[in-house]
Amino acid sequence: MANVVVVGSQWGDEGKGKIVDWLSERADVVVRFQGGHNAGHTLVIDGISYKLAMLPSGVVREGKLSMIGNGVVVDPYAFIAEIAKLKGQGVEVTPEKLRLADNATLILSLHRELDQWRESSNPGTRIGTTGRGIGPAYEDKVGRRAIRVMDLKTLDTLRPKIERLLSHHNALRRGYGQPEVAVETIYAELADVAAPLIPYIDTVWRLLDQHRRAGDRILFEGAQGALLDIDHGTYPFVTSSNTVAAQAATGSGLGPGAIGYVLGITKAYTTRVGEGPFPTEQKNDVGEFLGSRGKEFGTNTGRKRRCGWFDAVLVRQIVQVSGINGIALTKLDVLDGLDEIQVCVKYRLDGEELDYFPAAQGAQARVEPIYETVPGWKESTRGARSWAELPAQAVKYVRYIEELIGAPVAMLSTSPERDDTILVQDPFQD
Repeated sequence: MANVVVVGSQWGDEGKGKIVDWLSERADVVVRFQGGHNAGHTLVIDGISYKLAMLPSGVVREGKLSMIGNGVVVDPYAFIAEIAKLKGQGVEVTPEKLRLADNATLILSLHRELDQWRESSNPGTRIGTTGRGIGPAYEDKVGRRAIRVMDLKTLDTLRPKIERLLSHHNALRRGYGQPEVAVETIYAELADVAAPLIPYIDTVWRLLDQHRRAGDRILFEGAQGALLDIDHGTYPFVTSSNTVAAQAATGSGLGPGAIGYVLGITKAYTTRVGEGPFPTEQKNDVGEFLGSRGKEFGTNTGRKRRCGWFDAVLVRQIVQVSGINGIALTKLDVLDGLDEIQVCVKYRLDGEELDYFPAAQGAQARVEPIYETVPGWKESTRGARSWAELPAQAVKYVRYIEELIGAPVAMLSTSPERDDTILVQDPFQD
């Protein structure tokens, strides 16, 4: 049996939550390996909607072990609140069900404040972050001044670490004209969350290795999308972590040899939240149609998503960069009823054709999509659970996408409901 990595192959919001939840029935362990509580995953199970941000999607399934890996930045208050929210929906998230990496970095109140000041200080350079402190927390991690989850177990050693952190942050705060933070303020914040978090803390890399050696099937859950990757995304309009499949190894502590299959979650059209280039964006009736039919609003932020046609160039590039073995195509039903559908197959840049997305910011802003037009279908695909239930033209559209991106469709999702899924290839099978 193969361990499976799930990544988004676009700018996020592709429907990873449902797919991970669906796959978790076949998994023994589900692990988040990057990002923070800025990544909203919606699961619909028996008509009940669960909205997750930080916790792995496996927590809503009984008998599964979920883990938060070292690659995740953890807001302790968001962690506590999300567990409490699920408890209110009848899902108990106990330490026996969820483990938290001791070497993960913590998000503090000063990270959230800095994030928000940056976004509001200069509209000309807005990135479009959620303002939840994700980026500043990663900066402190790389700057070797972060407070980590393990530090909550030894509060008596925290003050020197906080002083080192504040020597950096108070200088920034002065630059923004904001009051400095006292060591005792941050210490009190950490002391407040220590008791609730400590029961969940574990050496996740070691625990994962034990499960791998025991033959358990591991599902690695990514957040956001690969086009938001700090290296391979639309820089600087990206997130602050690596979101491609290789991060599953680094962000969990389990070596790359443990990864057997990479599944790329891919929406049948394209959406994006926040600033940055979007070659196939439709600022017209088509975009409004896709947004309305697809209910394109952020799970946690409520922000309206930008919508456009499927961009095969971008997805093909992510298939290559992320080593995707197969895709799970989602939201095909949103395209129901269209007379014709456009697909971007190449770009035009300064009079020349390109079959890839350039790295330079200026070039990314200037590329023009070259479309192929394919017939739509009038019949409904919503709720289909076999190929035979799909309109012939919908099947042709799926096959056309496979050809353009160079990867097969392993799964096809036809509604938010867990069981409305057509399985073509089980990613857990070698």
